[in-house]
Amino acid sequence: MKWFVLLITCALITSCSTKNQLIYLKDSKKEEANSWAKYSEIDNLIQKGDILKIDIHTAISEASVAYNRNNPKSVSNNIDLLMLDGYLVDENMTINFPILGKISVEKLNETKLEEKIKSLLIKGNHLTKPTVKITRLNNKFTVLGEVKNPGTFSYINKELNILQALGYAGDITIDGKRKDVTLIREKNGKRKIFNIELTKSDFLESPVYKIRNNDVIIINPNFSKVKSAGFIGSPTSIASIASILLSITLLITNN
Repeated sequence: MKWFVLLITCALITSCSTKNQLIYLKDSKKEEANSWAKYSEIDNLIQKGDILKIDIHTAISEASVAYNRNNPKSVSNNIDLLMLDGYLVDENMTINFPILGKISVEKLNETKLEEKIKSLLIKGNHLTKPTVKITRLNNKFTVLGEVKNPGTFSYINKELNILQALGYAGDITIDGKRKDVTLIREKNGKRKIFNIELTKSDFLESPVYKIRNNDVIIINPNFSKVKSAGFIGSPTSIASIASILLSITLLITNN
């Protein structure tokens, strides 16, 4: 009977949900706040496979028509429709732009590419004082864990911060950790994992405040959530186990 008691006890313990079963990346090494400065050079470079919306405007609108794939006066917020008129960055990190031909976008972000195209248009005597606006159409980020609507979200804003990104996901639930938010970011083929404490304002000045394309945000459960998810942890569950063990012990002694 002693072996029976031991077997029951082990079964109860091993059937419990543990913290390690609920936490994402529990064995990862995260970069703390004091190391953020090392990554301040992150500049959101255009990547292979990106789709760019490029609008050219001049004082005389008719002069820029040939340099726009779509009607410059049309407005659409549908990303799928906008992508049809976008410029795909090919494997050689170039785009095929009307009249100007192949343009390299390597090691450029949207702002730098705007300056480059503007310079090409002026130096080539194509347009006078053109205005160039570039929007990356396939920007996306993922939010996982304790948020109302986890998932992958697309956005066309040139800049999006982590608070806005959490807003896309319906905000952190009452069960989510706000002092230990994880952000995964890739740059030049290397992956970095950052720790963010949303309850302190210092993260507003960090490079991870602004979301980058393909960022992943993870909101892990707090202690109360972990405790309620398992059989062992809460006072109620402990009392239940104690009651079961006491009943078994009484049965054994009575026999």
